[in-house]
Order: sequence, then C-alpha cells, then structure tokens
Amino acid sequence: MDENLTFSKTRLAPTPSGYLHLGNVLSFAITAALAEKTGAKIVLRIDDVDRERTNKLYVQDIFDTLNFLEIPWHEGPRDLAEFDREYSQMCRMELYTSALQQLRENEAIFACTCSRADVARLSPESSYMGTCSGKKLPTDTPNASWRLHTEEPLLLPVKTIHGTVIDATLPPSMRDFVVKKRDTFPAYQLTSLIDDIHFGIDLVVRGEDLWASTLAQQYLSKRLGLEAFQHTTFFHHPLLVDDEGHKLSKSLGATSVQYFRKQHKKPEDIYAIISGILGVQVTLHDWRELVGLLQLSL
Repeated sequence: MDENLTFSKTRLAPTPSGYLHLGNVLSFAITAALAEKTGAKIVLRIDDVDRERTNKLYVQDIFDTLNFLEIPWHEGPRDLAEFDREYSQMCRMELYTSALQQLRENEAIFACTCSRADVARLSPESSYMGTCSGKKLPTDTPNASWRLHTEEPLLLPVKTIHGTVIDATLPPSMRDFVVKKRDTFPAYQLTSLIDDIHFGIDLVVRGEDLWASTLAQQYLSKRLGLEAFQHTTFFHHPLLVDDEGHKLSKSLGATSVQYFRKQHKKPEDIYAIISGILGVQVTLHDWRELVGLLQLSL
C-alpha cells in the first residue's frame, strides 16, 4: 500500500438483521485501522432497507457493540432515536426512487416475476438465466422485481489500495441483478451505491466475498452516470471462517458479541478470541493490535 494514500471518508455499513458477530468485528477493526492510517473519517451507515429482517434490537446492538469495543466513528447516528430521525435508509427513499426512475426512463431495467426459488431451480449456482428479460412485462406488474439489463459487456476497472484491477468484468452471478425487490423496496446494490455517493465515501472496506457486489455497483454506477463512484478505492479483506471453512455469518448462527458480553467477556477477550480463530493465541488489547497481528499490508 502506498504510504501517501489519503482519503476523505470510509464507512461502517452493518445490516440490522441479527446480532453482530466476530466477523463483523474484524471488518470494523480493519476499517478503523485503514481510516486512521489514511486520514479518513468514518461514517456509520446502518442498512435497514430490508424491512422484513430489520429489528430495532439489532440496531441498538450495533451501537452497543461499537461502543463496547471502542471502535470509533465520526459521522452518523449515536443512538436509536437519532438513527430513526435522521439516518435510517427510509430517510433517503427519495434518492433511491429517483435513481430507479432514471433507470426506468432509460429502459435500463425490466420487470421479473421469478422468485429466488425459481432462479435456484433453473441454475445450480443461482445465477439468473434471463427468464423474463424478453417478456416485456409492465414495470408495474404486481409482485415483480426490477432487474438491470447487463447484456452490454462493460470493463469495470476497480481501484484498490494496491493498484487498479483493470480487467474486471461482471460475473455470471450478477447477470441482470435486482435493483428493486418484489416488495417494492430498492435492492442492496442500488442503495449501497447511492448511499456511498450521498455520504461522499471514497474508500470502501468490505469482505472479499463482496467482490461481485463491488463489480455490480461499478456497473450500475456507469448506467446511472455516477462517475464519482468509479474513482472510489476498495479494500476487500479476508474473512473469518469456522472449522469447516465457512464464513462466519448471522444466517449460519455465528456467535454474537452480545453473547460474549453476557458471559462477562471484556473487549480484550473478544479480540483474543478472534486471534485464536486466526490461529494465533496471543493477548490483544484493542482493534489496532488485532489488525497489526493480521499483517494485511495496510
């Protein structure tokens, strides 16, 4: 990494669909370390547009976990009331709707009535097979999502802290990806892109499993003419995995920080547990020491 790199803002972007786990902590720690090294301010952005899975208990857990582990942020909500009042994604629906309308007017999207089960049945890898792309269904078709036309091959050069990946193209898993869900709410790829532009993010830190999402958002930014996002720098960090090599996740029941807190664990205990998962038994006192242990060439 170039020691002279500087950035304006990065972000923590947890989803309140479950209690935060050790994998989240690792990502937050890496973000904080990169921000400190490059002079970036940290924005706390809580992705709550998935209304079916969002729970206020999980939103509160985000504040509790960050404060408990002393991971800093400089912009964004400090408590649940401020989040609801000013920072929920519901407060930015006008921005998302405007982007969706632009895509619709440019005929960049099509309506699709396929469910996730339909897609999985047709493709073992759950890659969309273009089932509805030629049907020309009305965009107001009930219970239909909006998918982005991605048949146009676009080179998607991605800036990283180690240089630019110049031969990146949209992977099959992101063919005609969803920008508006069947429940009428905007989808993650669109909201994440619009939020990063809105908050002025120029450094995005995320897990290596989200490389496909980075490419999808780069593709979408070109369709929307959002050139600022194409100059964003990315760092995709390694993931914490369990004994079978699966990444730690809420959906697979990863042990939460809340659980460890109820067991009267201290922050240094949490960091030591993470280092143990990484194969190093060592005493750690804070997130700086954890990231230093990883030797990620930050």
